[in-house]
Amino acid sequence: MKKEIIISGFGGQGVLSMGKILAYSGLMEDKEVTWMPAYGPEQRGGTANVTVIVSDERISSPILSKYDVAIVLNQPSLDKFLPKVKPGGILIYDGFGIAQTPVRDDINVYRIDAMDKAAEMKNSKVFNMIVLGGLLKVCPVVTTNGLEKALFKSLPERHHGLIPLNMQAVDEGMKIIEKV
Repeated sequence: MKKEIIISGFGGQGVLSMGKILAYSGLMEDKEVTWMPAYGPEQRGGTANVTVIVSDERISSPILSKYDVAIVLNQPSLDKFLPKVKPGGILIYDGFGIAQTPVRDDINVYRIDAMDKAAEMKNSKVFNMIVLGGLLKVCPVVTTNGLEKALFKSLPERHHGLIPLNMQAVDEGMKIIEKV
């Protein structure tokens, strides 16, 4: 199993954190991983993205031009990465950040209303964990057990009290993702 994933959105949406947690989750399950963020002055408000590869075998290169999975959280990200999803791949988008429903008949397209669910949970900071839950529902590249271990590993100890809320957000994301 090898999954090549791009996560892209505005800086501040937790894109890089989502990729880092996904990569740590793979490590917790003894998988090979790469995590390659791409951002610059756009980190706060502009588009940021991260490439994550999770594999059972050695990874030859972290640089990709096509992806098995694209998670896009804003319109510029959709415009840039929709054509780069491999045929048979997966595109996940947040309904709040995308103006038009993406259309391609050779990939699986999923909508997740993570921004709305985060507002319902009264915590905008769990937005990225809701999206991550949606990913794990449609593409179980790691387990929720590995994800929870990764949160303990990647979050500072003073934030460990927030892990149950984050795991609740993952569960909510698994419930609300819908195939388009």
